[in-house]
Amino acid sequence: MPDSQLTAAHNPALLHHFAEPQQQRDAASLGTWVFLGTEIMFFGGLFCTYLVYRRGYFGDWGAASKTLDVTLGATNTAVLICSSLTVVLAVWAAQTGRRRLLIGNLLATLVLGTAFLGIKGIEYKEKFEKHHVPGASFQFNNVRIPGHPDQYANPSHAEIFFALYFVMTGLHALHMIVGIGIFIWLTVMAWKGRFTPEYNTPVEMGGLYWHFVDIIWIYLFPLLYLIDRHP
Repeated sequence: MPDSQLTAAHNPALLHHFAEPQQQRDAASLGTWVFLGTEIMFFGGLFCTYLVYRRGYFGDWGAASKTLDVTLGATNTAVLICSSLTVVLAVWAAQTGRRRLLIGNLLATLVLGTAFLGIKGIEYKEKFEKHHVPGASFQFNNVRIPGHPDQYANPSHAEIFFALYFVMTGLHALHMIVGIGIFIWLTVMAWKGRFTPEYNTPVEMGGLYWHFVDIIWIYLFPLLYLIDRHP
């Protein structure tokens, strides 16, 4: 039976302040998109800050960017792309009433999200070991500017790069942790059989959030790791 034909009397998922399931779903969808819009503005400000400094300290930031591990960054990109696929499959499974497939893809998403954080942790550890963490112990001496072997990067300018690197990737990791928490809850609810073809809005909204976090990384990866390092 379509959502619009169900009533609270025989649809326990319908909250009392909604007249019908479709209204409830539309409200959830609107709220999610408004929230994501504020997140876009938040990260957009960080991206603009990065681009302004990048233009001003092009050579120094190119030298700093070159110290990032592109292999780890590319691996994490592949991991998140795969997680987007499992999220799509989870939403489809929820909409078609395939409970076992839903649970399997939710668990796969959790594994991939955890793997992403683990790889990022390895990268952070390397930065601490090389003293590339902004602060009193920061070191970035005798590092040549790409394309200019006779010039060395300004450590203070490179420190700003790493400050933004940790802020942007750290906030992204925080959003990943929130996403993992959401998907743990979705997995528990799916295990209890709470989602049906008629009611699967939480899975769909959780999927939107996860895709947003993935897209943010798709922008972070080239900006931090792949942007042209030669003037």
